[in-house]
Order: sequence, then C-alpha cells, then structure tokens
Amino acid sequence: MGDHKEQPLRVGAAVRRRRRALELTLAAVAERSGLSVPFLSQVENDRARPSRSSLEKVADALRTTAVELLAAADPACSVDVVRAEPGDAGPEPRVRSLVRGHHQMHAQEFTGDHDAGREFQYRNDQLMYVAEGAVEIEAEGRAYRLGRGDSLYLTGGVRHRWRATVSDTRVVVVAVAEHIEAVRDRSRP
Repeated sequence: MGDHKEQPLRVGAAVRRRRRALELTLAAVAERSGLSVPFLSQVENDRARPSRSSLEKVADALRTTAVELLAAADPACSVDVVRAEPGDAGPEPRVRSLVRGHHQMHAQEFTGDHDAGREFQYRNDQLMYVAEGAVEIEAEGRAYRLGRGDSLYLTGGVRHRWRATVSDTRVVVVAVAEHIEAVRDRSRP
C-alpha cells in the first residue's frame, strides 16, 4: 500500500542499452567480464539476476558502475518506497539499491563483507555511513576506521577501497549520480 513499485529490480534492459551504445557484442562483453555469452544473454533478457560480483564484472566490461546500471534499470519516479527483501538478514554478503530509477543521487546498502581488494573511484562526491558493525577504508594513502554511526565523505575522483572488520556490518553509500556534472573538472582553469 502506497508503494510505487513492488517488483524486483531488473537490469537486463539497462545492460543491453549500455552494451549497444558502446557498439559491443555479447561476445566482447563476455571476454571483458569473464562471464559466458549465454549467461549475459539471460541477464539482458531478465531470465537471470546477476549476483553483485557478476554485476560489477559486467559494469567494468561496459566501462560504467553497478550503481549506474541499477539506476538505469527503472524509470525515474517522484516517490518510491524500497522495502527490505525477505531474507535480507542472511549471512551472505549482499548489496541492494536504496534508490531506484535514473535520479541525481544513488544510495546502496552493503551488508557483510565484499571484495576488499576492489578499488572504487566515483566521478562525483559520496558519503559512506556505517549503520552497523565496523569498516576500514583506505583513501589517499590513509586508513580510516569507522564504527557504528560514523560516516566518511569522499570528494569525487578519490580512489578508495574498504572492508568490513566485524561480521554483520551494514554500510550505506550515498553518491551523486555519475551522469550529473557535480564536480568541476580540476584540469580546467
């Protein structure tokens, strides 16, 4: 009641649009991502839902981010409630989008650990908030330890990586969307 959408997010059309915009074949994306052509075809046709790590591989192959693919998956709407999915309290690491559609802001909730070796760099600013547990974040050659209730602000373009240091950690990441020119190009005068 009052929810704009109650269907699971489907990224297939967004993946296909991005692939076609780059004039890539499924075979080329498969080679770049290390995923199979049949699996990618199933994803594009919404017959398979990629895991978080598979979606990141697809995004890397398409020179974008998982956040952007998720944002492009649903049309924008002015009011949208994103409910927790059944089983969200399981022990498996996961990520879920907290904002659906093509908006000026993206937000994701990371639960558990993830690929701590994966380096992130976003074009625009972002905020990381630790809802539960603790994390260690490396940014600009320094390590930052954050606990429950702590937040870290990163200016666009800062390379960083993070890892959960406590089980059942929940981190909320809010970022200005990649399609927004929010950060002035520092190379221009």
